[in-house]
Amino acid sequence: MRELQFVRTGRLEWRERPAPVLRDARDALVRPFVAGRCDGDTMPIHRHVSRAMQLGLRAGLIDPVVGSICGPVPFQGPFAIGHECVAEVIEVGPDITTLRPGDVVVVPWAVSCGDCRECRLGLTAKCSTTRTSTLAAFGFGAASGPWGGMVADLLRIPFADHMLVPVPAGVDPLRVAAASDNLSDAWRCVVPRLRERPGGKVLILGGAAQSIGLYAAGLAVAHGADVVDYVDHRPERLAIAEKLGARAHPTTGRKLRGSDVPRRDYDIAVEGTSTAAGVDLAVRSLGPGGFCQPVGYYLPVGTRVPLMHMYATDATVKIGVSNVRPILPEVLDFVARHDFPAEVVTTMTAAWEDAPAAYAAHTTKLVLHRERLTVSEPGD
Repeated sequence: MRELQFVRTGRLEWRERPAPVLRDARDALVRPFVAGRCDGDTMPIHRHVSRAMQLGLRAGLIDPVVGSICGPVPFQGPFAIGHECVAEVIEVGPDITTLRPGDVVVVPWAVSCGDCRECRLGLTAKCSTTRTSTLAAFGFGAASGPWGGMVADLLRIPFADHMLVPVPAGVDPLRVAAASDNLSDAWRCVVPRLRERPGGKVLILGGAAQSIGLYAAGLAVAHGADVVDYVDHRPERLAIAEKLGARAHPTTGRKLRGSDVPRRDYDIAVEGTSTAAGVDLAVRSLGPGGFCQPVGYYLPVGTRVPLMHMYATDATVKIGVSNVRPILPEVLDFVARHDFPAEVVTTMTAAWEDAPAAYAAHTTKLVLHRERLTVSEPGD
């Protein structure tokens, strides 16, 4: 079978690998037919970071946890890429009770069992059953497990009754192409906090976390935030934010400045620039008791956080990988019931066959798609 592999910066290829098979009675085989490109995937695709990050790890300038996720030479090709997809179930193991061939499902980016201590706490990205290092995940290479990437002909999904979440009837799979990661990541940044502070004020600092910031802006508007300010330097993203109902604020340059943020009394700040300066500004933009969620990659050792300012304003910073599986049913149900237009964030759709070229495109949110198969159980 074929899977999309990252070879080196700017180059991706279809490559052959053995087709997966059911290995456990709780497995399922699925065929992805919609795939979103995660914001984080663009870093090695568009920038020559592999060797520089290796040297940074050796010199102690980059946090060593990066190596445990991406390998001692981070993002060294070839490896299977992609960890957002909507798929159709092809085959299920004998112990599967909730799925049948033909079901359309979202596959979470992190592999989890649903039953270990971490999973019961909602920390499915830290499942102790499936991970042997920092993460067990699709699309990050061998250091994060043998799962491959989601832009592939076929995937084996362990603990499938737990892992796979059906797409509600009537929802276009293209609309929820990013539910595996970026859309759900945005949800956890704003929705729980707006429930605690109805009508709160929300700041989004756009940038490296390109689509996450935009999904967060749209979800904040849809959940009744009184103010949603979106700050960015890219006209493409600013226009999308406005289309989703946020107030767009272009920065005065590519480098974020304090004057780019219109106020200092936000209840929620989503930091998507992946910079220490962005974290500092997001925290300093909070009102009393405000909440900041950084969602980017913060690679250097010792990233500075303004702790005294947090102490004085009773601020909270929460940072961590997104535990998608526990919130996926709620995210998908919201999209279905409220007709949430997540596809507005998609700036490029491409045919599945064109994945190698399309995945390298400089665009905010890429979604690949192909036709579904017609699948039925024997005897149907």
